Amino acid sequence: MSQIEELQSRITLAMARIDAGVSQIAGRANDSAPGPDLSAALEEERRTSAHLEDRLRALRAEHDDEIVALKAELDRSAEIDALKVELATFDQAMGQLDMDLQRLREANEQLRNSNAALRTANENGVGKPRLINKAMLAELEALRAARATEVAEVGVVLAKLKPLLAEANGLPDGEDL
Repeated sequence: MSQIEELQSRITLAMARIDAGVSQIAGRANDSAPGPDLSAALEEERRTSAHLEDRLRALRAEHDDEIVALKAELDRSAEIDALKVELATFDQAMGQLDMDLQRLREANEQLRNSNAALRTANENGVGKPRLINKAMLAELEALRAARATEVAEVGVVLAKLKPLLAEANGLPDGEDL
């Protein structure tokens, strides 16, 4: 019970202080009439506020322009990334074509050497089955290398045409035709 009485007395004291503060503020408000200095200061604050609002609008417009420019740059960056992927695919196809062409050259060189050895053996009247087998194997390898080269050439053409066809058909990048 003593706690309630203590709290009640504290609340009463706080209310008295609040009342005294309100009376004091009300007395000051009645004593001071708005003077020309106060009106001039108020007008100055209004001008300053209007100037700051104009500056804020200008900054917002500038910021919006920067955002538009950054979005455009981001779009260009996405286009560059797509072109890099396309270039990597094309480079891979060209690398495969280069390897297959090298294989074809080597197979053709083997075929020429085997045929020259076979011709020499036939000119001497000595037909060697080992040379005939070697020539046939070289010819088969040359045919396989030629086929691989053709496949690689088609791969290069497809790698170049695929983005164009996807764009013409309206397919998103990366989706197969």
